[in-house]
Amino acid sequence: MSDGLLRVLTLIAALGSGLMAGFFFAFSVSVMKALGRLPPAQGIAAMQSINVVVINPVFLVTFFGTAAACVAVAISALSMWSRPGAAYLLGGALLYLVGSFLVTIVFNVPRNDALAAVDQSSAQGATLWASYLTVWTAWNHVRTAAALTAAAALSIALC
Repeated sequence: MSDGLLRVLTLIAALGSGLMAGFFFAFSVSVMKALGRLPPAQGIAAMQSINVVVINPVFLVTFFGTAAACVAVAISALSMWSRPGAAYLLGGALLYLVGSFLVTIVFNVPRNDALAAVDQSSAQGATLWASYLTVWTAWNHVRTAAALTAAAALSIALC
């Protein structure tokens, strides 16, 4: 891969990681806290709606596009390992891919799916909601930190 293309992909990966860090951060520090203050049925209904609305072209391009850019950056970093900055490229790419993308797929999405299937007004819903608020948010903190650190590492690599 040419140096110019690698720089563009690294910039895309850094910006995308930063955008996703901000998105996750907003949930961690405000959205989940606000939803947790609602009665369970209302909190569940609101989160179910958020989980439907979030599946839109802007989010999907940012989330998956950043992952694709990170895959290309990681492969390039491995192929040019002896060059300065390669460790930052690989580290940043892997932080996003494992800490944000994979964590989302393995930990957050299954909880979203379980929440989508529950009756908002049921006792089962209230029990699931209490667990969801703590566990989902804890994994969201991981996604936030990983995406932010990925953005930092990829930005350093650009220097």
